[in-house]
Amino acid sequence: MMKSVLLWGLLFTSGFGLSAQTDSLTYSPNKVHQFSFVPLPAIASNPANGWMFGLAPSASWYMGNPKDTKLSNLVGNLLYTTKKQWILSSRHTIFLSGNKTILVGDWRYFITSQPTFGLGSSTPNELQSNPNQPGVFWGEQQMDFRLFRFYESLLKKINDSPFYLGVGYHLDIHSRIENFQELTGLPQLYSHDAYNLSKGFDLDRYTLSGISLNAVMEKRDMAVSPYERNFAWIQYKINPEFLGSSQSSSTLLLDYRHYFTLNPLRKRHLLAVWGMGNFLVSGNLPYMNLPAIGWDMFGRSGRGYAQGRFRGENMVYGEAEWRFPLQKQKDTFGATVFVNAASFSGAKPESAAGPTLEQERLFEKINPGYGLGLRLMINKQKRTTITADYAFGQKGNSGFYLNINETF
Repeated sequence: MMKSVLLWGLLFTSGFGLSAQTDSLTYSPNKVHQFSFVPLPAIASNPANGWMFGLAPSASWYMGNPKDTKLSNLVGNLLYTTKKQWILSSRHTIFLSGNKTILVGDWRYFITSQPTFGLGSSTPNELQSNPNQPGVFWGEQQMDFRLFRFYESLLKKINDSPFYLGVGYHLDIHSRIENFQELTGLPQLYSHDAYNLSKGFDLDRYTLSGISLNAVMEKRDMAVSPYERNFAWIQYKINPEFLGSSQSSSTLLLDYRHYFTLNPLRKRHLLAVWGMGNFLVSGNLPYMNLPAIGWDMFGRSGRGYAQGRFRGENMVYGEAEWRFPLQKQKDTFGATVFVNAASFSGAKPESAAGPTLEQERLFEKINPGYGLGLRLMINKQKRTTITADYAFGQKGNSGFYLNINETF
């Protein structure tokens, strides 16, 4: 189990973030308003990367009149590890003036490593032979790889409704993929290699390039840390070979979030629920592009498990979180209690050369997680919040999570 511990300079960060804030007192067209920048210093450690040092900045601002324009947000990471690895990312949700257009982006460049455990919800923690695939490993298998990601979507508002339609472009390039594990006994294939051989993908490099059709309902009062209402997102992604994909495929993403106010006088006291489904509709995906825990846009799903702990051709995920203030009047300090659950399918058998893959269906096994956390709000107006959570999963899996803004 890969555990991560993030240690941030909270006192330094809180003070610096507030002093770095610049607010516009009056509205002027064609001007960015109430810009706030929080340059969080970060120190992190986990077995896969060693120690990591760098910055985890966050910015929020208004692209129009705050009276009719939602708050835009950007979060990033710039981290270097003692194993000479780099983790760079930038993710944003930008609302243009009057909320008429939304830009959603996810840009990453990783030189990193991560364990994989095989496909489906039943994979064990320890390395062993897969009883359903003779000659193939099951359990923790370390991988080195590089990832270049460029996702950008543009959504246009439909009249005065909360509904948006739009298109996006999505590019993932995985390269320099290497499996490493001390091999004992008879020669066996890694899960990654066995799957890619059965589907006809290269073992060390592959590309997924495609366009998406997106439908969004945006009713949240604030996208960064909502107090009320709901959000829905349907994305159908088409990855044709003529756009550069290693093989043609299509996927469907369903994402719904609802926020129930429990106390109208203290809107920070609420119940938040999140449901997500990610499905392979046609064709084949490379191994590292299959739906996996912790690989949503902000990497927030599956607290209690390491990123990539579960992976499969189809994924269903649900989470509920009770958020509440810890002070009678102020909103500076808060807490949360949460539960989550995920289920993954295996892979469809192929007639092509290579190991036979055993199909595991959705909901044959469910992997739950649960935990609690503390909240420190460093900017009440923009709800900029530092979150610290500890979560538990099954079979000894657990993790500590320190982030900027609410989990969802």
